[in-house]
Amino acid sequence: MENANLKLRGMSCASCARSIENVIRSVPGVSACSVNFGAELATVTYNASKTDIAAIQKAVDAAGYSAVPMQDDVLAPEDDAQKRERLAENQKLTRKVWVSGIISAILVIGSLPAMTGLEIPFIPMWLHNSWIQLVLTTPVLFWSGSSFYINAWKALKRHTASMDTLVTLGTGTAYLYSLFPTFFPQWFIAQGLKPDVYYEAASVIIALILLGRLLENRAKNQTSEAIRKLIGLQAKTARVIRNDREVDIPIAEVVLGDIILVRPGEKIPVDGKIVEGSSTIDEAMVTGESVPVKKHSGDEVIGATINKTGSFKFRATRVGKDTFLAQIVKLVQQAQGSKAPIQQLADRVTGWFVPAVIVIAIATFIIWYNVMGNVTIALITTVSVLIIACPCALGLATPTSIMVGTGKGAENGILIKGAESLEMAHKLQAIVLDKTGTITQGKPTVTDFASVNGIANRNELNLLCLAASIERNSEHPLAEAVVRYAKSQEVELTDAKEFEAIAGSGVQGYVWDRWVQIGTHRWMNELGIDTSALHKDRERLEYLGKTVIWMAVDGILEGIVGISDAVKPSSAQAIRALQKMGLEVIMLTGDNRRTAETIAREVGIKRVFAEVRPDQKASVIASLQNEEQGDRKNQSKIQNPKSKIVAMVGDGINDAPALAQADVGMAIGTGTDVAIAASDITLISGDLQGQETLLACMRQVLIDHALFTFDVENISLK
Repeated sequence: MENANLKLRGMSCASCARSIENVIRSVPGVSACSVNFGAELATVTYNASKTDIAAIQKAVDAAGYSAVPMQDDVLAPEDDAQKRERLAENQKLTRKVWVSGIISAILVIGSLPAMTGLEIPFIPMWLHNSWIQLVLTTPVLFWSGSSFYINAWKALKRHTASMDTLVTLGTGTAYLYSLFPTFFPQWFIAQGLKPDVYYEAASVIIALILLGRLLENRAKNQTSEAIRKLIGLQAKTARVIRNDREVDIPIAEVVLGDIILVRPGEKIPVDGKIVEGSSTIDEAMVTGESVPVKKHSGDEVIGATINKTGSFKFRATRVGKDTFLAQIVKLVQQAQGSKAPIQQLADRVTGWFVPAVIVIAIATFIIWYNVMGNVTIALITTVSVLIIACPCALGLATPTSIMVGTGKGAENGILIKGAESLEMAHKLQAIVLDKTGTITQGKPTVTDFASVNGIANRNELNLLCLAASIERNSEHPLAEAVVRYAKSQEVELTDAKEFEAIAGSGVQGYVWDRWVQIGTHRWMNELGIDTSALHKDRERLEYLGKTVIWMAVDGILEGIVGISDAVKPSSAQAIRALQKMGLEVIMLTGDNRRTAETIAREVGIKRVFAEVRPDQKASVIASLQNEEQGDRKNQSKIQNPKSKIVAMVGDGINDAPALAQADVGMAIGTGTDVAIAASDITLISGDLQGQETLLACMRQVLIDHALFTFDVENISLK
């Protein structure tokens, strides 16, 4: 199965989007298709062995629309031809609005004396002459409004109906009816009817709907501006060192492994790792973090960020479509092309809307004609039904607000992968936070190291060598802290054999032919290792909020390591803000209970799940989701009124199952790729304050695109 994004042309309303969806889904080999009217984008999943993009394009073309595959290089800027096409389309629509608007104003003003029955001195009666009105109205209908009639004809050939069908029926009926009084006024007079014409109605309708199209077009351009801004962040050239010479080349020519020089004030062209020098880098454009970050040799840098102070050289590690900026753009495009559940409801409604309106209009004509016996009144009411019942806003409001929300989120360092998680976020009742790397800085430091008796004929440094030699094979932040501490003590590490990581417990392996095991107190107890010798040291360290890891050699306890991980400066404030929103904030960690509760008190969290293994974290999330809620506010939107809508925030590999289990998974952008892939939303900056921004954004988006909210308890339609 492969995924492809197609840029669509020719859509005029949500009904068109639904028609294209049905056409693409009917192509053999296509398993899924989602069309976003606001983004003019089709996201297609298909079996490459059964069909291809060309077959899908052919099907779309046969339906009266066009589809163009979006280029693989998501960072390719809008070319001049695309920009000219977009501007020309907007200018043409603007001219049509002005022409139809001015003529409509003349027709309405000219019709005032006849409509009011009053003589208005500054309005000549000849303006109400039917022949003059015919001459003025014809270009409005068949030039300004030509697209409505063309699209309606295409829809008819496809045996479907769209908003253009309603406009065509309404304005066409008013125009055609007016032709009879214009050419045969005496017949109407003989029937006792006034030979009234309704040219101004047809003209005004075209003008108003074209004005709506113009505003809609501007809205779509503005919502696409977020992606254009992101693409515009990248540098145009890179100063690469090749053959001991500095060469300026386009960033498209940068390859992996290139050494690139960046001077103060310049943009970093691609992602990489500093190999020489240091500097302060402004990453606000990508991460949303306003404070510049100090970078040294070995630190990673992100393309499109700005070098502030020093010069440095870095090695390119990701280029082209693999860069961090390219991934952001791709995620934003996917989110803007996705559909929220409420939008799917709107699409189903618009699919039946137009045929239903036509049936109602026909019934209206029959009823009014039979009751009043007047064809003019019956015609006016029928045209009113056709014109007023316009589903365009119904189909546009939801995708447009989703596009704005995801775009603004990206500007603030929040990546939203899909509209479903965006809609779910405003219903959240609880947020579960991982401790290490989420509430804390995720850069633990060894503060204490104590041994029982050491190993025979070896001192504490030898014991530290055993610990660090094992731990350097692990990806866990605590393991990295032990390795850093050993290096700071100038301990020379050696290779470990038969290394094994026990999830949620610790690591083990052979060093110097000794069987070394390092991990949690619970694991030591499971192994039957006596830990009483260091019980007091453990209590002292845990009371201070430090994490304690235990070390055993050949099945005998030899030492403990006290590790401290500072709380992020913004965590307490962010947690208070989340609690003020009415959310229950919960801590979930594999650390010991005493340390977890100390950190929880520091940041204001009342509920803590401690000593939870990675394989148990998803189960804890599931149990929280099944908890009954006393507060039933807004419960009508939830499938199970007794369930709790839970978000999980984490950054480690061990958080991935819990992130997937949660109703909304939020990954810290500074975490592992696995956690980010398993999540629905990524907070790029790694700061919990991003959650406050996220939820405020989500709630505003839901207010903006809410269609109907039925409150079961209050029995009211909001």
